[in-house]
Amino acid sequence: MTTLFYLLAVGTLLGGVGVVVSKNPIHAALSLVASLFFLAGLYLTLGAQLIAVLQVLVYAGAVMMLFVFVISLLNLRDEELGRPRITGAKIIGALSVASVLAAAVKVGGDALLTRTGRVFDVATASPTFGTTATVGRSLYLDQVLPFELTSLLLLVAIIGAVVVAKGKI
Repeated sequence: MTTLFYLLAVGTLLGGVGVVVSKNPIHAALSLVASLFFLAGLYLTLGAQLIAVLQVLVYAGAVMMLFVFVISLLNLRDEELGRPRITGAKIIGALSVASVLAAAVKVGGDALLTRTGRVFDVATASPTFGTTATVGRSLYLDQVLPFELTSLLLLVAIIGAVVVAKGKI
């Protein structure tokens, strides 16, 4: 189970890297879809089946379809994307990511050596962990403001993309 968790975690990270380094917006969106599917697999290994299903349905399905629609609506050409450049900021960013990743591997390895070797022990989790009632209570009572702000942010992004695309027509 631990090996599966690490394989899914590496897949999630590689999908995220693909989003960042991809020049083509459609390829970046497809990398994000792959990352979201790997993340759903991580949720399954943690015993949160509801969150895994919601991850696939909402994010990998509906939200990514919306992203691809907006990208297609913008109709960017290769010359509008610019040529790839290596700048000092990109080098500093790559070094920062490498150092954080090395620190995470070191801390994670030390933590696994000192414990039972399990990333998450489902047996010690609450019996209501990941259930619909628990997630709904948390989402609509404790986290209602971030939930609504996220929906507002998506609405503003859609309106902005339509305005930008309308100006090019």
